[in-house]
Amino acid sequence: MAGTQTGKTKVVSPGEWLAARKELLKKEKEFTRLRDELSKQRRQLPWEKVEKKYVFDGPNGKESLADLFGGRSQLIVYHFMFGPGWAEGCPSCSFISDHSAASIVHLAARDVRLVVVSRAPLAEIAPFQKRMGWKFHWVSSNGSDFNYDYQASTSKEEQANGEVYYNYAKTQFPSEERPGASVFYKDAGGDVFHTYSSYGRGLDMMIGAYNWLDIAPKGRDEEGLKHGMAWVRHHDKYDEGYKVDTKAEYVQPAKK
Repeated sequence: MAGTQTGKTKVVSPGEWLAARKELLKKEKEFTRLRDELSKQRRQLPWEKVEKKYVFDGPNGKESLADLFGGRSQLIVYHFMFGPGWAEGCPSCSFISDHSAASIVHLAARDVRLVVVSRAPLAEIAPFQKRMGWKFHWVSSNGSDFNYDYQASTSKEEQANGEVYYNYAKTQFPSEERPGASVFYKDAGGDVFHTYSSYGRGLDMMIGAYNWLDIAPKGRDEEGLKHGMAWVRHHDKYDEGYKVDTKAEYVQPAKK
């Protein structure tokens, strides 16, 4: 039976569909093997010892980078875009954090602690965290170089030059804060090592909703958007009147 067209999609017989699906399955398996190999190479990256002493403001007082491990040997830091004076955190970072929050207990079972770090003062972070209902450990790096050293905040020099160092290259970025994830290891002697950092599209794999959308017929449906994540809202801001402005660019959250 010859196939027919529905929009841009070809509609075929069950036999033809099965044959096409099996061909795609070969590529999916190849991709899985390549992903496993890439993950292995990621774990084999050399480490750098963290010599600088960073201090964070946490819910129970001052904490060092070593303290953030919370008794585990592995630490993943999510660099959440929330600058001093912002009225709320970044919607895209909130999108990621909705997924991260549910992972905390499972990561802890594998000797990993996930901590969220922002440059906003803790007094500004706490109300927003309560509003979002997140239970993960969230600390402020305000007053330290941590965000600047790990490409998560724009320095005054970068602001003056109009370019930032982000994702290991000079580029332009429409906000004073930038998203990322950094990974650390603490040995038995208490020394801390930086093992990995990822930025930009490297964070995609942490967003479960994207993985679900990628298997849906319309996919992420972001091709026509000037800013790909323009559709994303804080989870308490979706309503019946929700509409996406296809021409909208990224806008940093407003100051208070």
